[in-house]
Amino acid sequence: MPPTRTSQPDGAGASYASAGVDIDAGERAVDALRPHAEKAGRPEVMGGIGGFAGLFALKMNRYSEPVLASSTDGVGTKVAIAQALDKHDTIGLDLVAMVVDDLVVCGAEPLFLQDYIAVGKVVPEQIATIVKGIADGCQQAGCALLGGETAEHPGLMEAGAYDVSGTGVGIVEADAMLRPDRVRPGDVLLALGSSGLHSNGYSLARHVLLDIARMPLEGHVEEFGHTLGEELLAPTRIYARDCLALTAETGVRMFAHITGGGLARNLERVLPDGVDAVVERGTWTPAPVFKMIATRGRVERAEMEQTFNMGVGMVAVLPADDVDRALAVLTARHVPAWVLGEVRRSKGKSARKVHMKGDHPRF
Repeated sequence: MPPTRTSQPDGAGASYASAGVDIDAGERAVDALRPHAEKAGRPEVMGGIGGFAGLFALKMNRYSEPVLASSTDGVGTKVAIAQALDKHDTIGLDLVAMVVDDLVVCGAEPLFLQDYIAVGKVVPEQIATIVKGIADGCQQAGCALLGGETAEHPGLMEAGAYDVSGTGVGIVEADAMLRPDRVRPGDVLLALGSSGLHSNGYSLARHVLLDIARMPLEGHVEEFGHTLGEELLAPTRIYARDCLALTAETGVRMFAHITGGGLARNLERVLPDGVDAVVERGTWTPAPVFKMIATRGRVERAEMEQTFNMGVGMVAVLPADDVDRALAVLTARHVPAWVLGEVRRSKGKSARKVHMKGDHPRF
């Protein structure tokens, strides 16, 4: 076969456009996303979309000894589901949740987020839809969308393919910062329910449900009450404001964001030496999607629990005397919550271990 011809006319030199990068499309994407991004602001934001750097005027007189917290994350292969369904309005919510829910673990209030979107080919409407989701998430979290970057990568990514990541910055007073050394034996583990898979374990979920079980994304699933695609694209719950409400109303010691690694590994990260955590599986029933993955893929329980959140998106560690107040706060905020277990003094050589006890009902 003869070599494929490029798009430039005979005699014309190579150009950025002929190499696959459309600068004009990039500018149209900025114009399309601007109204969405501008809605996700805070009074401290200076300037607008389109500058070289985002500017945020930190009001230092509000703090005695401020500590800045930073977190960077993405949403993994969940983007493959969005691309397969050509539905891009919720991926931004996932991105914000993964970033700000890490920030709030130490008690930090999210201040602003910046996003990075890499695409095979810039489609302004698609970029605007993704950014709208990010802006919506920032509004839910109470932080500003302080700008971002869209990069077109022809030859590296196919047209229609994209990936997203984000970096967020938060702030907390040094003496109010939540740290593992505040956790004590006798403290209670309070679970905050997840909205589904959130944004972890999608490589396994896709392998089981799409490759092994060969379930269509558009197919209605009786156990879910909607399609498989809708279940897999359920947005990650954003806990930031809920956690901040708990810190204001209770003596919460620490939070654990349950992401990759599951309950045990993420809880271990927020325990000091000398204590263990006991999680009672019998206190909740994971959503049907978890059972479906386990049964259709014959996935062992240990693998499920170290890959997925199993229905628990965040854990608050707090004194036993504050449990009723914490449950009241979360109920008022429409966040499902329950007592998950407790913190105990370690026995023998055990240090910072999480013991998973019992079985899930009806799982």
